[in-house]
Amino acid sequence: MDLTEHIAEHFNASAQLKSECAFSLAPQIAAAIELLSQSLLSDGKILACGNGGSAADAQHFSSELINRFEMERPGLAAIALTTDSSALTSIANDYDFSVIFSKQVTALGHAGDVLLAISTSGNSRNVVEAIAAAQQRDMHVVALTGNSGGLMSELLTEDDVLICVPSTSTARIQEVHLLVIHCLCDGIDKIILGVE
Repeated sequence: MDLTEHIAEHFNASAQLKSECAFSLAPQIAAAIELLSQSLLSDGKILACGNGGSAADAQHFSSELINRFEMERPGLAAIALTTDSSALTSIANDYDFSVIFSKQVTALGHAGDVLLAISTSGNSRNVVEAIAAAQQRDMHVVALTGNSGGLMSELLTEDDVLICVPSTSTARIQEVHLLVIHCLCDGIDKIILGVE
């Protein structure tokens, strides 16, 4: 196979899925922006979690809020639950890897906060446990998934938001997740700063 053609196929597949999602996911992304913005405007915070590439996405999202996205503004309250190696390893060692996020949600989350839960399969046990912990704390959830939404989609209430990328390819799902995260950051900025 010609390598340049193979690379072009990746670009085309990514572009096609993103184009499809622009229409199918826009209402859910808008709902998530409203939910996240309302929390921040009410002195709430956003907790984000995921594994592997999704952990990187959680960190990317929180850094864009704490620092800035594309417009100058004060920092916004967001915490990636993936970054404290001492907390992660002590929880995994003393309890179980499945509760590395839920124990942090229980300790840090409050009513009115939002959990951004990221899993390409929707079945990551520690992310599922984090959703359950968030609901026990009267937090809302924005679930960023792929495939059919997995177990995560089954836990959500009507007050939560499911953004499920219609693909079975982890790479394609992650590419759309990154674009969704940028849309969330941009939309939050527009609402927080009152930009039309």
